Amino acid sequence: MQRHFYNTDDLDFVEFVALCSNSVNQQDYTFSSDIQKNVVIYDGEKIRSVIGTPQATKLKTELHHCLKDGPGLFAVRQAFPDLKAVDRATEVFLDIITQEKKSAEHHGDHFAKPGENERIWNALQKLCERDAEAFAAYYDNPVLCFVSEAWLGPFFQMTAQVNIVKPGGKAQQPHRDYHLGFQENEVVSEFPVTAQILSQFLTLQGAVAHTEMKIESGPTMFLPFSQQYPLGYMAWRDTKFIKYFEKNSVQISMKKGDAVFLSPALFHAGGTNTEKTDRIANLLQISSAFGKAMESVDRVKMTKLIYPVLFEKKKRNQLGENEVRTIGASVTDSYSFPTNLDTDSPTEGSVPETAQSLMERALNKKWPVEKFCLKLDEAVKRRIP
Repeated sequence: MQRHFYNTDDLDFVEFVALCSNSVNQQDYTFSSDIQKNVVIYDGEKIRSVIGTPQATKLKTELHHCLKDGPGLFAVRQAFPDLKAVDRATEVFLDIITQEKKSAEHHGDHFAKPGENERIWNALQKLCERDAEAFAAYYDNPVLCFVSEAWLGPFFQMTAQVNIVKPGGKAQQPHRDYHLGFQENEVVSEFPVTAQILSQFLTLQGAVAHTEMKIESGPTMFLPFSQQYPLGYMAWRDTKFIKYFEKNSVQISMKKGDAVFLSPALFHAGGTNTEKTDRIANLLQISSAFGKAMESVDRVKMTKLIYPVLFEKKKRNQLGENEVRTIGASVTDSYSFPTNLDTDSPTEGSVPETAQSLMERALNKKWPVEKFCLKLDEAVKRRIP
């Protein structure tokens, strides 16, 4: 009978090294523009040109293959081409950090020593609350939506945390991430290996560069192909695996507006910043509709803040064809379940209307803000047991 439960005694370093010794064949990535250090590089404009065409499914397949069966990560140059929107978001983030430092409840970042970096938890909602127009300009990003769907499918949930590594900030220890990457080995071993493998398909990780990131600034270190090791959620704390990572991990430089996306199972770690300037990244944790997000986000409040921005653009005939979808994907609760089917029964089809569908309907009918907020509150109440 095949085993399904393992512990740290079962770690196979030789198998791990064999997997990580693979190399990328560019012929497998026909849409890519380059391969650097086993990292597949895409041009953002190329992806944007493919979205909505018959080639889109092929590109999604290629991106999914890259994360699952390939090196486990890829970079997108100019993923966020509107640098004014990036800079505007950065200004808001810096203001949030300044204000939070004044709060007695400020907890900083538990991933580094005090003073080495700054972190904003739930940066998604805080940006929306501080400047809804800046939020809309930033997350109106079809590449982000497309890449997320390539790994997770539709109905994903966006969360984000801003990380600022100051000059002299030290490198992290290599690790895997959410979900099981946050658990101790004793807890991980209680999950069957099938669940451990499944976990990596529930989250997509991304990092958007808000500053120029030369290698000296310490951009994230990656170990290509390490996500393929089945017992990796119990291996990343092991000394042999750590030393191998330190000798074989790679880094790529990034320009402002570039982004990198990776499987949460990929061994990775932030690098040491030896530059004289801060390294600022918006870290994205995008969750499958079938998983649990990393943070609790008040999406109803955010939806109410975003609707007036979109409504004004609609009235001026400036609302882009896909703008409601790309922004709504990062704001609304776009999945129908769980809900109270006694009070929220489907009126058409087999699923109740989602908040995103409600917002799209409201904009199409040009509901005033007050009416939309009222209808949204009614929909929320229907979902409560």
